[in-house]
Amino acid sequence: MTDVVKMVHGAGGQAMQQLIKNYILRHLAWGDVDVPLKMLDDSGVANGIILKSDSYTVKPLFFPGGDIGRLAVSGTVNDILMVGGKPLALALGLIIEEGFPFKDLDRILGSISNTAKEADVPVITGDTKVVERGALDKLVLNMSGIGVRHPKLDHNIEVIKNFRKDFSSKWLLDCNIKPGDKIILSGYIGDHTIALLSVREGVNFKVDVESDVAPLVEPMDRALSVGGVVAAKDPTRGGLANLLNEWAEKSNVGIKIYEERIPIRDSVRNACEYLGLDPLELGNEGKVVLAVIDELAEDVLKALRATELGKNAEIIGEATNEHNYVVMETVIGGLRVIPPPIGDPVPRIC
Repeated sequence: MTDVVKMVHGAGGQAMQQLIKNYILRHLAWGDVDVPLKMLDDSGVANGIILKSDSYTVKPLFFPGGDIGRLAVSGTVNDILMVGGKPLALALGLIIEEGFPFKDLDRILGSISNTAKEADVPVITGDTKVVERGALDKLVLNMSGIGVRHPKLDHNIEVIKNFRKDFSSKWLLDCNIKPGDKIILSGYIGDHTIALLSVREGVNFKVDVESDVAPLVEPMDRALSVGGVVAAKDPTRGGLANLLNEWAEKSNVGIKIYEERIPIRDSVRNACEYLGLDPLELGNEGKVVLAVIDELAEDVLKALRATELGKNAEIIGEATNEHNYVVMETVIGGLRVIPPPIGDPVPRIC
């Protein structure tokens, strides 16, 4: 840790985890609730009520496939879904720099409304602040959400218990994974980050790709209807590499993935090669990774592929007790250790 906060401390990798553990948890990791802050899951749970709050500073505000408004709703809704919740309502915080165009504000609010309707989760309260010019970069959004237990979560857990008698978790948590569980990715990775870079100032290449930003309501509903899902997480900041390393650490398992099974568009792969980026470390905003008991993995995969957002889903690997870290079998048959990234290599993606 340095003596000041740097951009990397908010980029979703090891540096951010150190900031959270060394500072935030040191002061705030207390409270007897269902899913407390110290577990560092995608949402917290108290008395059966799921709570999530997230802030959005994406640059640019408008990008191929979405904007900061769609991103704020999708990101908040998805984090509630990831613990096995059903989102009920949202709260919107607007921090607007003086001089921000009303036409852009109107466009963003329309996007928030449309995405909230898509997810069937209304915005019911909020707050607006205006700050002087130069105090921030145009617009920052905070979106908070509340939810309750998904109506199909109990069915999902009962299915797990048919095969794993010792399963005791009431929620989909990062620490639930056991050796033998399959890892399912719902589709192409890297689209969101590359779409942003394609229009960001100073990046002069063009790719035919749009952000994947979307609320994952239908894929999660279909997966829970089948049952057998022990953990769920969206690979946002730090990408797939960060997600899998969090799972391996919290569940004390190893994870092995297969390079040839990971869906990556050629345009994204080419852009990554040009920029020297690893697609496994790029943030996504409309993908989910599921850990599923082996017996139901193919059925869950089929259910995901029946949805528009999961039509390119693949089983990309499994949890193992052979080691306690993440490895990838390459297309030529070698093994590559996948470490947790220091931070997302591209700042301001969400």
